[in-house]
Order: sequence, then structure tokens, then C-alpha cells
Amino acid sequence: MEKNEYYMKRALELAAGGWGRTNPNPLVGALIVKNGEIIAEGCHEKLGGAHAEVAALKNARQDVKGGTLYVNLEPCSHYGRTPPCAEAVIKAGISKVVIAMEDPNPKVCGKGVEMLKNAGIETVTGVLEGEARRLNEIFIKYVTRKQPFVILKAAMTLDGKIATAGGDSKWISGEGSRQQVHLLRDRVSAIMVGVDTVLADDPALTARPGGETGNDPVRIIVDSKGKIPIDSRVINNEAAAGTILATTSAIEAGKEKLLLEKGVRLLKLDGPDGHVDLEGLLEQLYGLELDSVLLEGGGGLNAAALAAGIVDKAMIFIAPKIIGGRDAKTPVEGDGIGLMRDALRLGELSIVRFEEDILIEGYIRYK
Repeated sequence: MEKNEYYMKRALELAAGGWGRTNPNPLVGALIVKNGEIIAEGCHEKLGGAHAEVAALKNARQDVKGGTLYVNLEPCSHYGRTPPCAEAVIKAGISKVVIAMEDPNPKVCGKGVEMLKNAGIETVTGVLEGEARRLNEIFIKYVTRKQPFVILKAAMTLDGKIATAGGDSKWISGEGSRQQVHLLRDRVSAIMVGVDTVLADDPALTARPGGETGNDPVRIIVDSKGKIPIDSRVINNEAAAGTILATTSAIEAGKEKLLLEKGVRLLKLDGPDGHVDLEGLLEQLYGLELDSVLLEGGGGLNAAALAAGIVDKAMIFIAPKIIGGRDAKTPVEGDGIGLMRDALRLGELSIVRFEEDILIEGYIRYK
């Protein structure tokens, strides 16, 4: 492996240490190399905390002057929640900076590199850029399209069912798969389900990675008519994250009042045929600084989300079980697509095994 790639791989590993704690900021890791030795490492650990470059400078075991900084994202050049990192790098006397990718944020893109070059610092960009873009795919969409990144997650049997004909769904997938889902919940800003899921399962929608209390995502319930019971767990549990009800003007005034008294945030988004406007919902979530949504809806909401074109990635867990039943629910329902040539496809596929289950992951291709 080429030297720059070797060190950049370590920067990407460090960046992943901020999963679920930096939203809506990017995941960034940095290290400083001098005389062939790593003398400092750091990552952006939490929103509002020190950026990776500054953390590495503070953690240095010796003088960094003349050293090479490796970072997976272009150092920022503007004042945000923290001062510019490029400025700190210049003051520290770093002689070379190796960067995986330019910052897609229009406030920064190219400006950090320009600042470093103007200060006489050698810069190299594009090292492991593909890996860096994949790591920060949530941030990239959030700052360029001003929408949260949406991941559709489903667990189904080998014959494509998400529950028996009688509605039993505990448990389709195994423990390993379920723990992976809790890890996902711990990383995203929000989790979204339809009201039918609440009525059927009364889920808490919390994150418990490794069986421990995690970073609970904001719970979003899509409920066009306000059918959600007031005693639902998503309304009454003590999770730190709040609950948003995405509804329409069809909700009764009395029910709206009760929900508001419970601390639920209501977003009224009238869409076609009395349904919630899902594209409008994404715009509202962006305004609330929610950069990512894990969609764990039933077949109806999943179908609506795909039809609206809001899903970026699909993660489908397949368990080696067969239950049958013409009335058993499937992951994507609705009217469906008429011709096979028009079927939505997944690109950039990856397949991972969790005990007996298989996870197929890929990006939705709408065209």
C-alpha cells in the first residue's frame, strides 16, 4: 500500500469514531506524521467539540513543526461552531497536508486548500477519495441537496414476508442483525415509521447498541389522520430524543392539543390524496438539522417513500425462513410497478452475513 494511502486509511478509521455524535457535521479524523512516525491523532468526537485537526495538534507527543497532516476532509476555512482549522494548521507550522476529499460545503469547498497553499504548505488531495465520500455520504447529501440522507431498512423472510398473515413479526431476523440495526439507530439523527407500525407493535424506537443505552434518534411517525394512541411508547417513554408527528390538516383539533401537551412536535404537510407530503417532510427535517433518517416503515410507507424518490440507500436483512401466506405483509406494497424493465435497481451492492442472516445493501437507482 502506498504511504499516503496507508496513513489516510488510519485517518478514516479515526473519523468513524465520531459516528452518531457529530451530526449534522461530518466525520473527520486526522493524524500527524513526522520522520516516518505518527506523533498525533485526533477525531471530531461530538458536535461543537474540537475538529479533528485541532484535536490532533493538541494530542501531539512532540513538536509538529515540519510534520505532515493527514485528514479525510478538507480543513475548514470559515468560522462556524469553532474557528477555522486551516488557520490552526498554518500556525502550527505543518509543512504538508494530505487530504482525501474537498469539503462539499459551499462555504468551504476549495477555500481551505487555497488558504493552505497561500501559506506555502504543500497540499495533496484525492487520496482514498472514494472511501472518504462513502464515509461522509450523509453529510454530502445534507450540505449539497439540503435534505437528510434516507436509509430504508427492512427484515424479511426468504419468501419476502415481514410478518405472518396474522401479524406476528418477532423475530424474523436473528440477534446479530438486530444488534446491527441498533448500531444504525445509534448513528442516525432520526428514525421514521408509519402509524400502522405503531398500532401493530407499539415500538419504543430507541437505540440499544450492544444492549446498552445508545444515542436515541428523534422518532418520526407518519400519520396523516392522527390515529396514534396517546399512550404509545414513542410518546411516553423517557428517551432523550423527541417525537415528531408528520400529519395533515385532517388531524382532529382535540387530538392535536393532546399531542402537543405530551411534547410531540407536529408537522402538517398536506400531500396528494390526503397523504403526508414526504418530500416536504424532508425539507422540514433539514430545517431541524436532522441529517439522516432510518426508515423502518411497513410496506405502505416504504412504497410511498420509494415512489416519492426520497430513499437513498436500502439495507435489506434476509432470514433463512419461509412462512408463506398470500395475506402476509411484504417490505414494499402499494400499487407496485407494472413492467419489470421499470423496476428500481440497487447499485454498488455489498453483501454481509450476520450469523444465519444476509444483509444486502445498495443505493437506489431511480433512472
